[in-house]
Amino acid sequence: MITISLCMIVKNEETVLARCLDSIADLMDEIIIVDTGSKDKTKEIAAKYTSNIYDFAWNGNFADARNYSFSKATCQYIYCADADEVLDEENHAKFRLLKKGLLPEIDIVQMYYCNQLSYNTIYNYDKEYRPKLYKRLRTFTWFNPIHEAVALEPVIYDSDIEIQHKPTGFHASRDLKAFEKMHTDGIRLSSHLHTLYAKELLIAGEKTDFVHAIPTFTATTKDDTRSDGERMEAYCILAKAYRLRGEIANFFKYTTKAVTSEGDGCAEICYELGMHYLSQTDYAEALIWFHAAINTPCLLNLQTHRFAEEQLEKCYSKM
Repeated sequence: MITISLCMIVKNEETVLARCLDSIADLMDEIIIVDTGSKDKTKEIAAKYTSNIYDFAWNGNFADARNYSFSKATCQYIYCADADEVLDEENHAKFRLLKKGLLPEIDIVQMYYCNQLSYNTIYNYDKEYRPKLYKRLRTFTWFNPIHEAVALEPVIYDSDIEIQHKPTGFHASRDLKAFEKMHTDGIRLSSHLHTLYAKELLIAGEKTDFVHAIPTFTATTKDDTRSDGERMEAYCILAKAYRLRGEIANFFKYTTKAVTSEGDGCAEICYELGMHYLSQTDYAEALIWFHAAINTPCLLNLQTHRFAEEQLEKCYSKM
């Protein structure tokens, strides 16, 4: 049977930490809690489960905090959990079986991350594989009888364990500020973070968040190394940002770029055009674009179809 270190980073999680730990603590051989500045009873609750509690001076970098928590682990494998996760009874039993029978050559175990759409998170899926269990120290093996080479790719096992994500709040404000800081610090967003920034803006951003995002996504439109998909994401954000600011010339600059780009277009741009015409009380034109939004694939926010249906009802009511 393998041994597992649970590594968590937490801050002000008094409402959910015990729920999380109650569901997984008995599966762990070591529990490591790294606190990044809690002002509530988070550390008191954690102390009921472990003495391995460490303080980490928050620097705005989640990767640094995760790396610090991993550095404290001593077991064969590390399980990474957030405080708003829960393992129910059925999946607790599956995890126990996994722990008893995991093959030593497995480097990473993926588990299903579930329940996203029920809590209005930034993800457009309700269930997706995520790497959750990691071998702490990896061994390297030579293969091939001739022209031998070292196997560099990790051996990944896709389990059937489902983790329920049950947040009690939304961290959009914190996350959006972190994205803004990356641009200010001259850090280029990876493709993955670029998409997440755009999604989070469309799902939870306020007008000021969109305005602050204009430099980041304008830079994308001028960057030849960005993909067509990233440019389309930028058009969506810039179109909404300029609509909210009432800068119609720039609004049409980016909606036009979007609708003339190669591909099938996206519901988000159609929706923004509908919202523009709705604000001008041109209900007939707004109807056209809201219908188009419903019948065009979403790029960033699956809720766009529902939003367009709601606006259709308003248009018909006004007419």
